[in-house]
Amino acid sequence: MGIFGKRKSREEKAAEIAGKVESGKGFYGRTTRAFLGADDFAKVQQSIGAYNSGLDVQQLLAAGAPTTPAAVVSISDTGKLVNFDPVVDLVLQLPAAADRITLQTIVSKLRIPRAGDQVLLVADPARPGGYLYAGDGMTP
Repeated sequence: MGIFGKRKSREEKAAEIAGKVESGKGFYGRTTRAFLGADDFAKVQQSIGAYNSGLDVQQLLAAGAPTTPAAVVSISDTGKLVNFDPVVDLVLQLPAAADRITLQTIVSKLRIPRAGDQVLLVADPARPGGYLYAGDGMTP
C-alpha cells in the first residue's frame, strides 16, 4: 500500500478506461465520442459490450451456472473484430422452444460454429429471458 492508497493493476486501469469509453462519460468517453462520431462510437460501444459479455460468461461458468444446449440455424459475420476474434450474428434454436434466438457475440476464430452445430448458452442475469453464448463446450 502506497501513500495514496492501493495502486491499481494495469488490467484494472484498462477495464476502468474501457468502461468510461463504453458509457461515453469521463475524459476518455467524451474524447472518444468527439473524435469518432456517432456511428463509429456506437460500433466501439458494441464491441466493448461483446467483450464484457464474454467475461461475464466466463465468470458464470466458473460459478457453476447451468448451460442450455442450442442448435445453430445460421451465422453471419458483422465485419468487427475484438482481439482478432470475429464478432458474429448467431441465429439459434432451443430444443423446446418454437422461437429462434438471435445473438451478437464474439467467437473464437479457431472454433467458429457452423449451421447445424450444437452450442451452449447461459442465462443472462442482466436480462431475464436472455441468453449469452458460452461456446461449444469443447474448448476450455
